[in-house]
Amino acid sequence: MEREGLGRPYRDGEWIVREGEPGDCMFVVQAGRVEIFRNGGGREVRLAVLEEGDVFGEMSLFEREPRCASARVMGEARVLTLDKKSFLRRVHEDPSLAFRILQMMSRRIRALDAELVRIKTGEETPCQVKSAVS
Repeated sequence: MEREGLGRPYRDGEWIVREGEPGDCMFVVQAGRVEIFRNGGGREVRLAVLEEGDVFGEMSLFEREPRCASARVMGEARVLTLDKKSFLRRVHEDPSLAFRILQMMSRRIRALDAELVRIKTGEETPCQVKSAVS
């Protein structure tokens, strides 16, 4: 893996964040893969596997709540951390960034809605999408 760039390199199995921790920043996967999961019923439930260009932890920029999921590296990865001040500066420089983040969040909500309907009814919905996080 290339060792240059702004983001921090992570090793296989290394934690980026853990569910329940306080959060005040978001992350951008610059290279490699990151697994997002929650603990439920005494086991890990995988929510997504993120790859280059994907973001996670963005809810921490909008609300001061504990992290609702954990993130762990699969293989090697490089991940950029972006705090609220840096995010707002980037949005000021490129307003389309805010639109892209909102698009991603909208896709995730749509996927979660479809999954909830599927769980409650056992039926597929016309609004199915491939992944809740991508």
